Amino acid sequence: MTIYFIFKIIALFPLRFLQKIAIVVAFALYTLNSSIKRITTINIQLAYPELNQEAQQKLIKKSVQSQCLTYIEFIKCWGMPPEYSLSLLKNIHGESILKDALANKKGVIVVVPHFGCWELLNAWLNLYTQPMIMYKPDKMKGINRYLLEARQKFNATLVPADETGIRAIFKHLKQGGLTVILPDHLPKASGGLYSPFFHQNTLSATLVSKLASKTQCNVIGLSCIRNADLSSFDVHCTMLSDDILSKDLQHSVNALNLAMQEMINKAPEQYIWSYKRFRNCYGDINVYHD
Repeated sequence: MTIYFIFKIIALFPLRFLQKIAIVVAFALYTLNSSIKRITTINIQLAYPELNQEAQQKLIKKSVQSQCLTYIEFIKCWGMPPEYSLSLLKNIHGESILKDALANKKGVIVVVPHFGCWELLNAWLNLYTQPMIMYKPDKMKGINRYLLEARQKFNATLVPADETGIRAIFKHLKQGGLTVILPDHLPKASGGLYSPFFHQNTLSATLVSKLASKTQCNVIGLSCIRNADLSSFDVHCTMLSDDILSKDLQHSVNALNLAMQEMINKAPEQYIWSYKRFRNCYGDINVYHD
C-alpha cells in the first residue's frame, strides 16, 4: 500500500483519535531518546539558555509532543475540504491587518515560520485573496500526490521554487497580490547571509528581504497556534517592522529574524525544533556534529 493511500485512510479518522495516537508516539520518541528529541534538545538549549535544566526539559517534552501533533494534523487537514480547516479556527487576532494590507494594493508578503499548525492558514487566507505560493515537489511520489491534491483544493497559484517562481511572485506583488513565504529554513550559502536567530549567528534566507526592499510591499506575520484543549486553533496576524523594507539587506534580515523570534515566543513549544536550523553558523560551526 502506497503512502498516498495510507494518508487517505488516516484522514478518515476523527482528529481527536489521531491526536491521542500522536501523543503516544511522542511519549515513545521522548523516552527512547530519538533523533527528534536529540535535535530538539540541542536547539532549545541554544535558544533558551536562560531556562534552568528542569524548565528546558519540560519545554523539550512539550515540543516533541507538539511536533507529532502538527504532523498528524497536517495529514488530516490535507485530506479534508477547506471548510474542515476553517471549522478548527476559533479566534482570529488582527484580521484587520490582513484586510488593510490587501486594500492598499501595495502587495503583501505573509511571513509564516514553521510554527503551530501553519497549513491551516491556507484555508483562511483563501477567504480573502488568491495567494501565489512556491511549491517544491516532495521526493516521495505518494506524498507529493497527496500534497498536490490538498493544494489544489485552495484558491492558490503554485509556482516552482526557483528563479522562475521568484520572478512570478515579484510581478504578483507589484500587481498588489499576496504571497506566503516560510523564511526560517536553512538556505544555500548563495541565498543567505549570517544573522542572529535565537542567539545563534546562523545562515539566514534573504528572499523576503530582497522582495520587500524591491517592492516596498506590506510584510505581515501569520501564525496558527493550537489551543490547550487540542480541539481548536487561534490565528494571529501581526504587522511586522518596517525595517524589513530596508535597502540594507543585513538590517532587513536581522529585523525579519527578530520578528519571527517574537512570533515563536508566543508558544515556543509549537515550533518545529527538530529541524537542524543551526547547521551553518558563522565560523563554519555545526552544533549537531554531523
